[in-house]
Amino acid sequence: MSFNPEFARLGEILIHQDAATEQQVQEALKKQKNLGLKLGATMLKLGAISEKQLLNALQLQLDYEIVKEDELLGLDTEVVKLIPEPFAVENRVIALRKQENTVIVAMTDPDNIVIHDSLQKLLGANIVPVLISETNLTDTLEKYYKGIRTSTQVQDAVGDFEFVAVDEDENEITIDSKADADAPVVKLVNLIITEAIKSNTTDIHIEPLTSNTRVRFRIDGALREVMSPPIGLHAGMVSLIKVMSKLNIAERRLPQDGHISLKTSVKSVDVRVSITPTVTGEKVVLRLLDKGEFGFSLTTLGFSSNDLDIFHKWIKRPYGITIVSGPTGSGKSTTLHAGLKEIKNIENNIVTVEDPVEYRLDGITQIEAKEKIGLTFAKALRSVLRQDPDIVLIGEIRDEETADIAIKFSLTGHLVFTTLHANDAPSTITRLVDIGIPPYLVASSLNLVMAQRLVRKICSNCVEDYKPKPAELIAAGITDKQAKEIHFKQGKGCVHCDNTGYSGRTGIFEIIEVNSEVRKLIFAGENQDIIREAAIRNGMHSLHASGIDKMKQGITTISEVVKLTVSDE
Repeated sequence: MSFNPEFARLGEILIHQDAATEQQVQEALKKQKNLGLKLGATMLKLGAISEKQLLNALQLQLDYEIVKEDELLGLDTEVVKLIPEPFAVENRVIALRKQENTVIVAMTDPDNIVIHDSLQKLLGANIVPVLISETNLTDTLEKYYKGIRTSTQVQDAVGDFEFVAVDEDENEITIDSKADADAPVVKLVNLIITEAIKSNTTDIHIEPLTSNTRVRFRIDGALREVMSPPIGLHAGMVSLIKVMSKLNIAERRLPQDGHISLKTSVKSVDVRVSITPTVTGEKVVLRLLDKGEFGFSLTTLGFSSNDLDIFHKWIKRPYGITIVSGPTGSGKSTTLHAGLKEIKNIENNIVTVEDPVEYRLDGITQIEAKEKIGLTFAKALRSVLRQDPDIVLIGEIRDEETADIAIKFSLTGHLVFTTLHANDAPSTITRLVDIGIPPYLVASSLNLVMAQRLVRKICSNCVEDYKPKPAELIAAGITDKQAKEIHFKQGKGCVHCDNTGYSGRTGIFEIIEVNSEVRKLIFAGENQDIIREAAIRNGMHSLHASGIDKMKQGITTISEVVKLTVSDE
């Protein structure tokens, strides 16, 4: 007798499809009442089946079409808005398309007659339900209704204001309105910062263009445009941010740097403010620093097992310097703070001098350098020496004076962690000499030098095979023969990753252990190419090789490796 899924129960279909065992179905039936869920949702919660297996079973049972992920990317917000957000969230539905008097609606439970009838009355149209997974629905609801909310809030903030340009020499815009001009500006700035915090943004760019202001968020290392309010609000936004960060409102010709401390319902953040005059007006860049508990550990940063063992070994030494180098935003401070978190104990006095303090670590003395009041890095470090430290973290070596103090700390029995801006590990060593530190002191004090970058990770929800172009293989230094042995991957783009194909970042690293051979080369004043050759002979993997490894593991893409590293050829 043939199996007919249309007349079978969900549990029977799952068993027939080999998605679940009879024992798992029976266990779910027992727990279903207590959980107050349907059988499929219960089995999902118990981890007995995947969302895909449940969708396939429901499709067989109910004969509804499953929504394709591609369809969720370019939805018309005017159609989505047909269903109010509270109704959509509560009843787990979203409007996809409208065709004459018919609305196609994605539902997690398309067989629910009550929801179906309510939708028909609400929309005044025929409803064609399609199946969607709970995860896809949640992400799609968040993506589109967040955009709708933001657009509405920007419009509410702007209201019916009329914007009139004044004398071009002043490069200013005045706001002409019957209402209080500050109200929309306050709402808009608050909206921008709140949305940035919710999105885990690291930087906010507010830049004046010809006819509007462009607001972009840096998420996972890449900038994304999120809104474009009228240019007439720009001057007010800049003035408000200056007031919040205690900067000079009247000064529009020179760059200014400030700081804001904010408490929101989501979390507390420190905001570094940079304002720079441009030909179209003042551009604002806000760097957001989370004041919450430091949640990283060395094991979650992306180290290979071998590199992690090496890093562990050297951060537990009693004295010497460990330097991490890389450009701004490459995760240097995160790595060093994760190292401090690993080695801190009741017996060690750990002191940091930073500008600013990016992460708060309980049980560690953290000092924030403040140039405006004369508390420079050098002055703070001299004070630290009288605080009986065992381990010192210097936020950044910026000049010869700071470097000289770091060297002296390490040579007098202290373990020193610090960062430096350099392209790779070998050039970090020569950079210290360029700053003015004699080679013999550099050679005597260095323990470990590490360069790092952050590459974006492929979104696990839309990962697919990828065939790179010949030009990409050449740029990545990969031969045709090597390419045949690599399974290249990329993210197709979906609602989970906001159609970027990436979600999250991980580190790639280049580590030089300063052993006797490398020490002799530094002492002799050899250049970075000679030091690199020696480091590779001693087992160093370059940034490029580390990136290729991540690519081979299906973690990142060839385009990320090409963008962030230089081929070793």
